[in-house]
Amino acid sequence: MVRAHERAANRHHDSFLAHLNLKPVWLALAVLAMAAVALMPGLQELGLSVAGQRALAVLAFAVIVWVSEAVTYPVSAVLIIGLIAFLVGFAPDMADPETALGTSGALGLALGGFSNSGVALVAGALVLAAAMQATGLHKRVALLVLKFAGEKTSNILIGTIVITIILSFFVPSATARAGAVVPILMGLVAAFGMPTDSKLSALLVITAAQAISIWNIGIMTSAAQNLVAVGFIQDQMGRQITWLEWFVWGAPWAAVMSVVLYFVMRWAIKPETDRMVGGREVVQRDLAALGPMAGKEMRLTVVAVLLVTAWATQGVLHPVDATTVTLAAVAFLLLPRVGVFSWKTVEKLVNWGTLVVFAVGISLGSLLLKTGAAAWLSERTFTALGLAELPIVALIAVMGAFTILIHLGFASATALSSALIPVFIAFAASIPNAAEGGLGFVVIMQFLICFGFLLPVSAPQNMLAYGTGAFTPMQFLKAGLPITVIGYLMVLLFSATYWRWLGLV
Repeated sequence: MVRAHERAANRHHDSFLAHLNLKPVWLALAVLAMAAVALMPGLQELGLSVAGQRALAVLAFAVIVWVSEAVTYPVSAVLIIGLIAFLVGFAPDMADPETALGTSGALGLALGGFSNSGVALVAGALVLAAAMQATGLHKRVALLVLKFAGEKTSNILIGTIVITIILSFFVPSATARAGAVVPILMGLVAAFGMPTDSKLSALLVITAAQAISIWNIGIMTSAAQNLVAVGFIQDQMGRQITWLEWFVWGAPWAAVMSVVLYFVMRWAIKPETDRMVGGREVVQRDLAALGPMAGKEMRLTVVAVLLVTAWATQGVLHPVDATTVTLAAVAFLLLPRVGVFSWKTVEKLVNWGTLVVFAVGISLGSLLLKTGAAAWLSERTFTALGLAELPIVALIAVMGAFTILIHLGFASATALSSALIPVFIAFAASIPNAAEGGLGFVVIMQFLICFGFLLPVSAPQNMLAYGTGAFTPMQFLKAGLPITVIGYLMVLLFSATYWRWLGLV
C-alpha cells in the first residue's frame, strides 16, 4: 500500500515536471556558454589557437545539450555540424594563420567522423542487431537459457546473467540486448502471477540491465562507445586494437563482476519466492510458440558464429579487420534468397540517428585533437594539477573517480566518450614511462566510461528497463552503488596486477 502511494506521488511529481518544460532554458544556457568560451579574452596568450578556442566553445555547447537533453541527440548532432562549420570556418587556418579556414574546410572537419571506420562498424552492428530482431533468434537464445535454468529463483538469476553474456557476443547493441531480454523476463513474471512492480520483477530486470553494462566492458563490439574510443586511439595514437586484445583485457574483469553482480543482487533485493513453480512450462510454451528453428535463424546463427570467430582471430589467423568482416557479413545477410531480411526491413528496425550521433561525436573529438584544444585543456587541468606525476595506479584511481562522477550527468556513454577520450589521449602523452604511450590509461578510462550502474538515466538500457515499471530508482541505486564501488576497486586491482602483467599499464 505504501509503495502504491509512493508511485502515485512520483507520477504526480513527474507530471508536474513534464509541464515545467526547461528544455528551452537549457538550450539558451548552452548557447550562452558557447558564446562565453568563444569570446573569452587572453586564451591565445596562454597557448590556445583561435580554432581551438572555437572548438572548446562547441564542446561547451555539446556537453550542456547532451547532459540536459535540451534537444534529442540526433538534433544535437546536426546543430554541432553547423556550429563547427561557422565558428571554426571563420577562425584562422592553423596551417596558414593569415587566412581563414573557410566554412567548406570546417564542414569537412565536421563531417570527418563519417569517414571513420568505426562508423561503418557501428552501422554493421546496428544491422546485425536488426537481423536478430527480425528473425527472433535472440529471443530463442534467451528462452533456451531460461529453460535450462529451471524454476529456482537463484538459477533464473544466473540464467539472466548468462543470457546477457551470450547475447553480448552476437548482438552488438546494449539497447537491443535489453530489448530482447527484458520483455521475456517480464513475461515470465506475469505468467507466474506476480505484479509488474514485484520484487521478483525488480530483481530480474535490474540484473539484466547491470549485466549488460558489465559486458559492455568485456567485449569491444558490445557497445558503440567502445568503438568511439578505438577510433580515436587508431587515428591519434596510431594503434589498432583488435577484438581479441580487448577481450583479453576486459572479459576477465567482466567475468569477475558477473559473479559479484549475482551476490549483490541476492543481497539487495529479496524476491517474494525462491521458486517459480510452473516457470519451466511457461518458457516451454513460449518456445513452442516460436516453432521450429527456421532457415533464416539457422543461417543467421552460422553467420554470427563465423563473425565472432573472425573477430577473435584477427591478427592471429588472418589480417582482415573487424569492420571489413562485419560489413561482409551484413552484405551476405541482405542477399536475396540466402540472406535473412530485406533493406526495407533494415530501414524500419535500425535507428539511424544513433549512427549520426556516433559520427558527429567522432568529428567533435577529432576537432579537439587537431586544433590542439584537447592537449591545451589537458595541460591546463590534469597536467597543471600534477596528476601525470602520480604512480599509474594512483592516477587511474583519481581519474577513474572523476570519470564515474561526471558520468552521472550523461545519459549517453557515446557522448561521454566523444567528450573525454580526446582529452585523455592528450593527457596520456604527458604520463612518464607509460606503456605504449599511455594506451592502457586511455583504454581503462574507456572501461570506466562504460560504468552505468548507478541511475536509470545512466545508460539507455537502464531507461528501457526502467520503462517497464519493474523497479524504483532507489532499488536500482541500492544495487548499483555496491556494484560501482566494487567495480571501481576491481579496476584498481586489475591495474596493479593483471593489466600490468599483460603490459597494458
